[in-house]
Amino acid sequence: MVRGVETVGVTSGASVPDVLVQQLLNVLAERGYGDVKPVRTATEDLMFSLPRELRQEMKNRGAADTRQKPTGEAATAES
Repeated sequence: MVRGVETVGVTSGASVPDVLVQQLLNVLAERGYGDVKPVRTATEDLMFSLPRELRQEMKNRGAADTRQKPTGEAATAES
């Protein structure tokens, strides 16, 4: 926890995987910032294509792209 800081703002855009945002929120929660309030500032549903080589490798292995579209939410974590 940072001395004197009660609120931490976290923002992310379409290019940031939701899993990374969730991992950051988990780390903040471990440090006392567990009261998370999602705030929708914009709706983004842009999803970037995987590189051709990776798509081909996944196809060869019979794997599917299981990524989810981004939520476009920001989160505020409070201690």
